[in-house]
Amino acid sequence: MTKISHISCVMIVKNAEPTLRDVLDALHSFQEVIVYSNNSTDKTDTIAASYPNVKLIQGEFIGFGPTKNLAASHATNSWIFSLDADEVVTKEFIENLAQTKLSKEYVYSILRTNFYKKREIKHCWAADEIIRIYNKEVTAFTDKHVHEHIMQKSLKKTMILGLIKHYTYTSIEEFINKANTYSTLFAQNNAGKKSSSPSKAFFNGAYSFIKTYFFKQGFRDGYVGLLIAYSHMVTNFYKYLKLYELNEELKRK
Repeated sequence: MTKISHISCVMIVKNAEPTLRDVLDALHSFQEVIVYSNNSTDKTDTIAASYPNVKLIQGEFIGFGPTKNLAASHATNSWIFSLDADEVVTKEFIENLAQTKLSKEYVYSILRTNFYKKREIKHCWAADEIIRIYNKEVTAFTDKHVHEHIMQKSLKKTMILGLIKHYTYTSIEEFINKANTYSTLFAQNNAGKKSSSPSKAFFNGAYSFIKTYFFKQGFRDGYVGLLIAYSHMVTNFYKYLKLYELNEELKRK
C-alpha cells in the first residue's frame, strides 16, 4: 500500500459536509492531513475528527491566501500539498506523487477536471493546471484574500500526472452564495488600490458572460453552461460595483 509521510496535505474548510468524506477517503495514503476548519456549523468537524490521519485545527478565516498559509504552518512537513475540500484525488495521482523525488528548486502542479454535482463540465470549466505542491521553506501563497496562488518565483514547475476531480458546486444556491462572498472579498482586498466604475462593472460582467457562454462554448454544457456563464457575469458585475462603492466611501473619509 502506498504511504506518503514526507508531504502534508493541507486544506481549509467551512461547512464541507457534502464532499469532505469522499475527499478524506481518497487521502488515506497521507500520514498527515491538516484540516483547518473555520466555524463550520454542519458535520464537517465530526467527519474530519473521525479520520486517524487528520489533524483538525480550529481557526478564523482571514482571506484565502493568508488562511492557507496559516493552515500550512500547522503541518509537520515542509512539503505541502494544498487541496480544497471539494477536490478528490485519484489513485493514479497518489501513486505518481509517491514516486516523485521532490526538489526545492521546483513547485508541482496538478491537472483538475471540474464537475457540477456529478456532471463533468468540459467547456465552461475545461481541465485546468494549478500549482498545488510546494516547500513552505521556499515559497507560499500570495496574501490575496481571493484568487490566491502559490508564488512560483524563480522556481521551475512540473506536473504530477493523474487527475484530481473537482466537485465545485452541488446546488444553484452555492453559485449565488459564492458570487456574493467572492465579490465582497475582491472589493475589500482592492479598495483604495484599484479603480472601478459602474460602467466597468457592467462591461466586465457582460464580457464575462460572452466569453464563458460563446467563446468557451459553454452552450455545449447544456443548462449548466448557462448557469455558469450567468454566475460569472454576476460575480464580475458585483465585485467591480462593490469596489466602486468602497472607493467612493474612502474618498468621503
